[in-house]
Amino acid sequence: MSDSRLFKILYELLDQGRVTAPALAGKLEVSQRTIYRDIEALSGAGIPVYTEPGRNGGICLMPGFTLDRTVLSESEKQDVLDAIQGMAATGYPSGKETLTKLSALFCVDTGNWLEVDFSRWGKSPGDHAKFETLKTAVTGRRQMKIVYENTNSQRSERIVEPLKLSYKSKEWYLKAFCLTRQDFRLFKLNRILELELLEQTFVPRPFPEIKDGAGQPGQRIVLRFAKEMGYRVYDEFDETQIKHQENGDFIACANMPVDAWLVGYLLSFGTGVEVIEPAYLRGVLAKQAHKIYEKNKP
Repeated sequence: MSDSRLFKILYELLDQGRVTAPALAGKLEVSQRTIYRDIEALSGAGIPVYTEPGRNGGICLMPGFTLDRTVLSESEKQDVLDAIQGMAATGYPSGKETLTKLSALFCVDTGNWLEVDFSRWGKSPGDHAKFETLKTAVTGRRQMKIVYENTNSQRSERIVEPLKLSYKSKEWYLKAFCLTRQDFRLFKLNRILELELLEQTFVPRPFPEIKDGAGQPGQRIVLRFAKEMGYRVYDEFDETQIKHQENGDFIACANMPVDAWLVGYLLSFGTGVEVIEPAYLRGVLAKQAHKIYEKNKP
């Protein structure tokens, strides 16, 4: 007798409410006699399963069985389902199947209350394959060889110990320990150009987490944004980092790494941003803007 088959029968009963022996036999590819033996085994194990005769009859579970025997409260069950639905909404493989099973197990109808579109993951087979490979590396604790392009457009080959996939500020990142640099690193997934799963395994080391803004990388950047930039300021900075000025402008202060990405980011605001601190960054920004002007002047 297969324990997995018993679980499948139990799941079908939880999910469908009532199932006929021929339907179960066809789905599980066994005889009806085997199904009836399995039902007896479930009943002997204390599962309140019974059969209803007649045209609309079938094999059923006593109503409320799983609800009475779960160790989770109603709010805890909903928390679990919300978490799984959030995971399924991101396109996580098997998320919808897991949600269906747990909804049946908890006797809770979650509805379809959440929809998330991360664009690239849902539309690019290459991105999906990358995500799956990284998930395998993280869960299997296997080293990876990657080719990575940094913010200065420099490519390098690294051997890394992948620790966790992280979604932050509209982007996916890989938290890892880089054996090449002998330090923890945060790799932006879009800039991982090549990756290879290695056979070597590793013991995970805790990634140093940043709390309450302490120890943030980079340096203190103070920016003045024109009032017309308000829609972006509140999208991209925390409210605690923003001060509203009497003329409608905004002053934003944050720790940020000063690199090519930051310069390009600030240029994206056009004339709607002014660097207050550090002073040298004003010159860097002005020089880059002048190069853009020289290249595109009429």
